[in-house]
Amino acid sequence: MATMNDIVLVNVDNKPGFYARIEDISPDVKPGWWQVQLLVLTFPLQHFTWILDEFQLEGAPFTMGGTPLRLDPVVSPLVEARRTEDEPVKDGPGRQPEHGGSSKVVSLADRRKK
Repeated sequence: MATMNDIVLVNVDNKPGFYARIEDISPDVKPGWWQVQLLVLTFPLQHFTWILDEFQLEGAPFTMGGTPLRLDPVVSPLVEARRTEDEPVKDGPGRQPEHGGSSKVVSLADRRKK
């Protein structure tokens, strides 16, 4: 489920619409629903409050005024790379990376010295 400070991609009409950061999630007066404050990352910045249920916060599609919407979590490529680096090696020390490249790390500082 999306939580505070997460970045989400808001899909509008099943196409990428805009990015937003979840500023706050607080219970709505209606049980099972949440008031979700979004900081829309546009110029100028905009602030929306949407009332969503837990499934919609998990990425289930919904509509507003007849327009289909969906929140998708955005994971930084750096975070994703760290996550895969932290996973244990399954095939032993000589295993090659799945993408077919070299697993050797090259320091850019060392390359500049040459």
